[in-house]
Amino acid sequence: MSASMRAISPRSWGPPEVLVEVEVERPEPGPTEVLVRVHAAGVNATDWKSRSHGGLQLWDDPPILGHDVSGVVEAVGLGVTLYQAGDEVFGMPRFPWQAGAYAEYVAAPARHFALKPASIDHIEAAALPLTGLTAWQALTETAKLRPGQRVLVHGAAGGFGHVAVQIAKALGAHVIGTARSSKHRFLRELGADEVVDYTSVDFAQVLSDIDVVLDPVGGDYASRSLRVLRRGGALISLAGWEDVPAQAEAEASGVSAGFTLVEPDYSGLLAIAGLVRAGNLRPEVSTVLLLEQAAAAHRLAERGGNTGKIILRVAE
Repeated sequence: MSASMRAISPRSWGPPEVLVEVEVERPEPGPTEVLVRVHAAGVNATDWKSRSHGGLQLWDDPPILGHDVSGVVEAVGLGVTLYQAGDEVFGMPRFPWQAGAYAEYVAAPARHFALKPASIDHIEAAALPLTGLTAWQALTETAKLRPGQRVLVHGAAGGFGHVAVQIAKALGAHVIGTARSSKHRFLRELGADEVVDYTSVDFAQVLSDIDVVLDPVGGDYASRSLRVLRRGGALISLAGWEDVPAQAEAEASGVSAGFTLVEPDYSGLLAIAGLVRAGNLRPEVSTVLLLEQAAAAHRLAERGGNTGKIILRVAE
């Protein structure tokens, strides 16, 4: 096996054009780690936001972007018994540190991965870790969602939203999504009970008695969402802490509001894999590009309006 590998790194922080292909040393798995040959890497908003301004500055040198990984275990480090070479796995290792998924190999803790469901391929599996874990943790741990509660998902047809809709539905919620009218049929096929066209009506004027709002959009969506929550409801901001309404504003409405940051989660990945196997969760992939086309993938992601996820194919 070659001691080097291809990867994508930003030459500096800025527009998509700063992304270039580089050759770097292939990592080695340390104790409790596995080396994964990456077959596909998901593209998330946090990727292009980090590229544009450096993100949280949690970088190796050179910085290699990417969090979502689906691939095959190449080697295991000292003490690893969970996997062996040849196992197909998916995960979101090390977040919020960069996993370095835009590369041919990733070395990371074994329990930051789970076995890939056999019913989906690597392209589909790479669409799930960050979005799936974000939705799972927000709904089951932060909101403590109960069956029958009403959940509003903003940007419901996007890479995060379409996964969150399915997970909320699988947990027994009544699910409402905001999306353009052209995407309403898609969302209803995923199980959404109601869909609101945000381009023609103000969701804050037509919705009420919501128990949980998942907001990956930010901006004024957050403060407007306070108006649709019932007392005791929860607004969970996923766009950024700066988009959370002031505590006084939330308390005046009788609701809670806060920002949640996803964490690597072995049990959460197992739950997501279980939903896939049960037929309750299927990732939608809008675009598949090659690793060396990462800049084009970022341009698409930043433009917005995508249905489902953008994926980089790293290996066949």
